[in-house]
Amino acid sequence: MHISKLSLVNYRNFANTKLLFQKGINTIIGENGSGKTNLFRAIRLLLDDNMIRSAYRLDSTDFHRGLGRWQGHWIIISLEFEEISEDEAIQALFLHGAVGIDDEAIGKATYTLIFRPKKEIRLRLSQLDDGDHTGLDAILSAVTLDDYETIFTGRSDADFNDEAFYNEVVGDFENARFNEEIEFPTIGAKIPSVLSVSKEISFTFVQALRDVVSEFHNNRTNPLLSLLKGKSGDIDPVAFQAITDGVKVLNDSIEALPDVQVVRTDIRDTIKDAAGEAYSPSSLSIKSDLPDEADKLFQSLKLFVGESDEGHEGPIHELSLGGANLIFLTLKLLEFKYQKSKQSIANFLLIEEPEAHIHTHIQKTLFDKLQYDDTQIVYSTHSTQISEVSNVQNVNILGREQGQCVAYQPATGLTTKEVGNIQRYLDAVRSNLLFAKSVVLVEGDAEEILIPILIKKVLGVSLDELGISLVNIRSTGFQNLAVLFHDDRIRKRCSIVTDLDKSIIDTAPVAGDSESMARRKRKYQASQEKGIARKALLDESFKDNPWVSPFFSPHTFEVDFVSAGNARKVVGILPDVYIDAPTIAKAKADLESADSARYGQRALTMADSYGKGWFAILLGKKIDPETAIPEYILDAIAFAHPVVTKEVWFNILSYRVNYIDENDIFTAPAVFTEFREKLLAFRRGEIDFVGIRNEVLATFPDDRINDVLKAF
Repeated sequence: MHISKLSLVNYRNFANTKLLFQKGINTIIGENGSGKTNLFRAIRLLLDDNMIRSAYRLDSTDFHRGLGRWQGHWIIISLEFEEISEDEAIQALFLHGAVGIDDEAIGKATYTLIFRPKKEIRLRLSQLDDGDHTGLDAILSAVTLDDYETIFTGRSDADFNDEAFYNEVVGDFENARFNEEIEFPTIGAKIPSVLSVSKEISFTFVQALRDVVSEFHNNRTNPLLSLLKGKSGDIDPVAFQAITDGVKVLNDSIEALPDVQVVRTDIRDTIKDAAGEAYSPSSLSIKSDLPDEADKLFQSLKLFVGESDEGHEGPIHELSLGGANLIFLTLKLLEFKYQKSKQSIANFLLIEEPEAHIHTHIQKTLFDKLQYDDTQIVYSTHSTQISEVSNVQNVNILGREQGQCVAYQPATGLTTKEVGNIQRYLDAVRSNLLFAKSVVLVEGDAEEILIPILIKKVLGVSLDELGISLVNIRSTGFQNLAVLFHDDRIRKRCSIVTDLDKSIIDTAPVAGDSESMARRKRKYQASQEKGIARKALLDESFKDNPWVSPFFSPHTFEVDFVSAGNARKVVGILPDVYIDAPTIAKAKADLESADSARYGQRALTMADSYGKGWFAILLGKKIDPETAIPEYILDAIAFAHPVVTKEVWFNILSYRVNYIDENDIFTAPAVFTEFREKLLAFRRGEIDFVGIRNEVLATFPDDRINDVLKAF
């Protein structure tokens, strides 16, 4: 038996979300605040025996904030299981009250927690006339948590994520329309409290490893103590009697020590001298309190670990953070093994962010090794190392859409071949795109190195601050990864930045061409044809996909960087590339030429001779706020992240104004004062983006920031 689907409705930061799971190992990834911890808590409310009591005490804060007024609404947490065992207990649980005794055993079922208004409130809502908002307000304004109930249901065939279903069963609050019926068999049959899935399964939750040392000091959370207590009931009473007798002898020996008796007598005499006989204790002893019960004795046991080759074993607090976390995780896994050995009908292991303070190689090894038979494992993680080795078909990505947390399944609707292509591409670097708010895919090292520098130097903010991840796929096979971004998969924007490789020379053969010129023309012509074919393929592949758009450099990055107006930047690195003065002078003349064949060939020669990556590193040192960002790159950035917050624009424009002022590019101080006042007005919302953009253009018409503003 394994979880195949989790539906969340109105629970915390999930308004209406569905996650799909597979047998074996599943991975949940997402940015901070995307709901990973809340998602695990939802699963635990249904399956973790330690959390069942909490399920009955949901609070107003458990309702999705987007509801506004929570009164009247339902919280629904539903798990769908597949491959249900034929075990009598579990079949009885899922079939209870739903089918006859002669029905065949089922292989698929649901288990649902519903937090809803009690019958009296639902009845009053059902009696409202359609559109009676006044009556609705009167009912809901008096509703408190005391008017709510928690029920568990089994075997529902409802689609809880269907908004039409919610409006039909719970109600349409926006239009004040409620069903005359108040009981709906489609939500499933109520499960009596004597029956519980949590009693029939093995379930272990390993929480995020934040302060392991304090966990070991807490008897309630100490995993070592849990393991020892679990074994204490298996200890042979006869064998343990020798320990009990030994503890008693030890206690008596401590009490009989002469110094102990002297101190006891002195305490008793001092009390009598101070308070008198009438108010003194009737008796006073100093006794050893070593326990002689197994579970209490176990509390005195501590784990000692040697982390180096020095032969020293120290307590947990002496270990490194990574070492302590690894020990804690190991003990929790052993706890799971003990539970699993009890032959439960299903085994579930939830691990929250196991990567904390653990070396990257251990993270990957951990993920690879943690595979137990007949066990469904669910990780949540921020680690690209773990996501790299995750099966993309078993991944759920949590993201945000319009203030709500949503889940994406990146492999939905893809063919086996497409999934295989994605899996081959997703190494630890490229898997970063699964965590991104938006993505720019590039084909080579030059773009990977220089685009982030260009953005930082010209805008004063990083790509990360804009919420953009730039991923170098080191090829032109963009469609292999870009298919991830789709209405059915990851609903995030993805720009593709690639070259058209248009020839910088006329490639038509001319009589008298030298052999080297003929080869050069054939090479340029072949590259140009590939560029045309690449554009046709990408345009066709994503023409109906609103989440993906390709952007093309007319020639190559190096050529078009110069043609954008950056010849001076490339000239600046000539002494790092060439040694002799005549060659430097010739190269300078080429780069400053208006002839694209001359400056293009020089830029390509420099990049090819020293490697595009090394060329980009040298060039990156010359990038400054006056560097021109090629238009196609700006368009790609604008598509990937079209909505830039007011605060970010304020920071960008403040950075530009300060740069202009500090470098005496503009010599009228009064203009700066006036513009800064307008910039503050923009920040306060008194001027909109179009207005401040026009102000920048009018005040600083020659500044590079106008290239950026025009793209948005």
